Amino acid sequence: MAMEAGPRDTAPSTEHGTADHGGPEPDGGALSPDGPDETPDGVADGPAPAEMYGAEVEVELRPQRRLRIWQLAPIVCLAALGSLMFAFPLAFDFGDSGAVIAMLGLLICSCAAGWGMMAARRVGYTWPGLPQRGSGRRADWRTILVYALAVAAVVVLAVWRVARLRG
Repeated sequence: MAMEAGPRDTAPSTEHGTADHGGPEPDGGALSPDGPDETPDGVADGPAPAEMYGAEVEVELRPQRRLRIWQLAPIVCLAALGSLMFAFPLAFDFGDSGAVIAMLGLLICSCAAGWGMMAARRVGYTWPGLPQRGSGRRADWRTILVYALAVAAVVVLAVWRVARLRG
């Protein structure tokens, strides 16, 4: 026995209409477009929003910003190269070219330090005593003075050592 496909709608007509009995609505009034205005007793609309969600927990979805190895590797390599170029001519007598190599090493090491500070600033790190980037606070002038004096002392000592090497 073979089965034949038939129409799914078994009603005599495919037109759907609304029933209009001509009398009043059974509820006594039409519904508003967004639903009934009042809920009958015993029917709950659901929990209040505060009951549903409870305490809010804030979670950061972005990964934490930190220096990656591809950012650190060239900085560390340049700093090491510059330090060796600066230290070896000062420690061992390299002749007349020792002072030039030492100053070039100091320059390369200083560039690596500046590059490292800029990379650290981009990911949000700051020096102790200085405000975070974009916080709107101003740095204390005493902190800046301490950092400037420390850098100046290192530069003066390095230049003095290279000058002693030449003389």
